Amino acid sequence: MDKEAGNPCVNMQTDYRCGIHDNLRQLGFRGCTVYDCFGAGQKVSQHTFGGNDWQQVPASAKQMFEVFPIMWHLHELLWYLTESLTLQSAYPIHGALSAALNETERLTLLNADSLMELDVAAHRAAVNALLLKTSELVRTEARRQHKNSSGRQKTYNRGADLIGAKLRGADLRGANLRGAYLIAADLRNADLRVADLIGADLRDTDLRGANLTESLFLTQAQLNAAKGDANTLLPPAFTRPTHWSTKLDKLV
Repeated sequence: MDKEAGNPCVNMQTDYRCGIHDNLRQLGFRGCTVYDCFGAGQKVSQHTFGGNDWQQVPASAKQMFEVFPIMWHLHELLWYLTESLTLQSAYPIHGALSAALNETERLTLLNADSLMELDVAAHRAAVNALLLKTSELVRTEARRQHKNSSGRQKTYNRGADLIGAKLRGADLRGANLRGAYLIAADLRNADLRVADLIGADLRDTDLRGANLTESLFLTQAQLNAAKGDANTLLPPAFTRPTHWSTKLDKLV
């Protein structure tokens, strides 16, 4: 199904709910089951536009739809900054991270016109510098702690092309997988603790039995796009996707 941006989906009901929500994957709408707005939609509708309904006030629709992606970027940054402040190894820059978090939150409270004028790319770049430093501090400490562990840890550069890679059982602790293309990669039973996954493409990545309990900058959308099972270990803040297998099968 094709539609222009800004036009509502034909499956959206008058109460804004999806009329085919329970059958999205079966009907081929996998992207809809993966997407996560980080709460940006609620912020735009409830705060920026004061609860006004774009269907009842059609004149607000265009600006509301244009403001939404800006708010999405800001809320994504809030997610990463909030996580960064929980990481003890990043304590030396907690002050800068806290300031960035407060500034990002302030920006989300701007009115619609001000949000439209915001240079969100510049703000993302400033925050990203802090996230890079956070990752470096945390992963360096993790590698120091595991330097005497048995086995050889794999290392990759950011943006690595790992499409379809055979990484079953790989020791990826502390790996830099920022922006990595892990589409359809085999990561069964892989150890991804303290691996930086910000921006990594996990579409159809096989995470059955993988350990992501301490992975850095993981998002629910990434998990939703991947394959997993009851053996996949997740951080407590995340929800196990409903399409994942519930079996506790031993992977051999």
